[in-house]
Amino acid sequence: MCGIVAYIGEKPARDLLLEGLKRLEYRGYDSAGIALLNGGLQLAKTAGRVRVLEEQVESDDRFSGCMGIAHTRWATHGEPSDRNAHPHRDDAERGHGIVIVHNGIIENYEALKTYLSDHGHVFTSDTDTEVLAHLIGHFYKGDIEASVRQALKEVTGAYAIAVMCAEEPGVLIAARKGSPLMIGVGSNEYIVASDASAIVAHTNRAIELDDDTIARLTTDSFRTSDLENVTITPQMRELEVDLEQIELGKYPHYMLKEIHEQPGAVRRCLKGRLAASEGRVVLGGLAEFAREFGRTGRVVFLGQGTALHAGMIAAHLVEDLAKIPSRADFASEFRYRNPIIEDGTVVVAISQSGETADTHAALREASRKGARTLGLVNVVGSTITRDSDAGVYLRVGPEIGVASTKAFLGQVTASVMLAVWLGRRRFLSPSDASTILEHLETVPDHIESVLRQSDQIASVVSKYVQRENWLFLGRGVNYPVAMEGALKLKEISYIHAEGMPAAEMKHGPIALIDEGMPVVVVATRSSQYEKVRSNIEEVRTRGGHVIAVATEGDESISRICEDVFYVPDVPEPLQPLLTVVPLQLLAYHAALLRGHDVDKPRNLAKSVTVE
Repeated sequence: MCGIVAYIGEKPARDLLLEGLKRLEYRGYDSAGIALLNGGLQLAKTAGRVRVLEEQVESDDRFSGCMGIAHTRWATHGEPSDRNAHPHRDDAERGHGIVIVHNGIIENYEALKTYLSDHGHVFTSDTDTEVLAHLIGHFYKGDIEASVRQALKEVTGAYAIAVMCAEEPGVLIAARKGSPLMIGVGSNEYIVASDASAIVAHTNRAIELDDDTIARLTTDSFRTSDLENVTITPQMRELEVDLEQIELGKYPHYMLKEIHEQPGAVRRCLKGRLAASEGRVVLGGLAEFAREFGRTGRVVFLGQGTALHAGMIAAHLVEDLAKIPSRADFASEFRYRNPIIEDGTVVVAISQSGETADTHAALREASRKGARTLGLVNVVGSTITRDSDAGVYLRVGPEIGVASTKAFLGQVTASVMLAVWLGRRRFLSPSDASTILEHLETVPDHIESVLRQSDQIASVVSKYVQRENWLFLGRGVNYPVAMEGALKLKEISYIHAEGMPAAEMKHGPIALIDEGMPVVVVATRSSQYEKVRSNIEEVRTRGGHVIAVATEGDESISRICEDVFYVPDVPEPLQPLLTVVPLQLLAYHAALLRGHDVDKPRNLAKSVTVE
């Protein structure tokens, strides 16, 4: 949520910062701003996309110099506008030229603002961030690091910040609590950013800041310390992202690129982890707890949005294959419900970024209550991975598109492996496990065959794209797929869509069906196939137009549906890995046909790092 990039070194900072903002724009694009120190503080910010900011400053000689900070915003406090855009500075009349960019939320900003107003500070925006800038200025006595430290001791909430002061032009301060921030380490230079995409073009070495950590950077040194000024020795790591992975290449949109990367993403997720002929899954990240997990009494999957839908599939699979009671829960509700954690409970946090604030907070609550915690996460070194007892990396590569696609397939693939891994420690036979794993190895090739239907899917969507209400129906392990299909359509096309179990339709939502309403039904051959066919008939009787996702070879389904997308036949536990792909393409083409920005849907950002 929001993107930070800051630089101190020997290179011209402006172009580097603007390039970094473009790479981070998927994190927020309500407004953007930049500040450089060049014979004093130079500041520009504007509502709108990064390109608007770039037009303002690209030929302005004032915005030169070798040190600066920049930000692209997803609004929390204060509407998107020029005055609410970051960076924010301390009091213009009596300040010290202190300027800050901030991700997160300062929860006690109103009390702090009242205190500062009583001491003569004048505010010009509606943001919580400006309050922090003034607070740092209020405490400033010639040492920007000390004043940041003192201000952060008064703050309640989450933050990732980068701070400069015109009176100390050779010092850049970064700090973090609850919102991700890393420091790329180059030769006589440092790049501070909210994720690796703004760093990899310049260095592959980085430090992940821990909570309550402050970094003081100059061109030739850095020091990290806690809020009590005790020095901390950080861990350096090599970034596992390369520049090619985050470029668009031949594709018009990141979402389409990532949909087409899914066969390779699933192959990477599986690589080195399957001994299919033996019915064995090798998950090195869980090896330390293998015996303990064999005695697991309950598994709880936590997530938000797409990750929650993957968790719902995971819970179904663990109950089916491992015979362990399982459920999926909204992470945002879990921690506030005073959840009951019995002995033998395993809590699994699912997150692409590993930084989702609600999921991280719920994971920590589960850990405090005695649960063993796992992470199914894509980003190496992320907060959830550091705070989990064990986990499985998805290894699907960086995901830039706001509407998650390949991360979802990675989450489901990892869930299948986890369910089989647990099942073999319980009641799943080697032959049954082998059958599932051998079919799992064929899934990437099957995804490629589904992707070849993209033009057909676009043609079908064109018939219904002006309809403003859609239903998505599924049963069993495909019910969460219906939920995910509806979410994708909502996210990028702004069509109202509801996903639900097919049988639930009769308990109220069937009243919504009118003549020509599009109803998407996952109708693959499964244990509930005949029930799904009955649901399709109920929709048709009321005038709905059915778009089915069906199993190859099932010609009879075409006689009761207006349109059919076929997927290869695989065992039921693996079907979501295929049935979701036509729904991703359906949403993509709907958004294009309605003229929307697929990669930058309104009101959304990629990683939700605030509660």
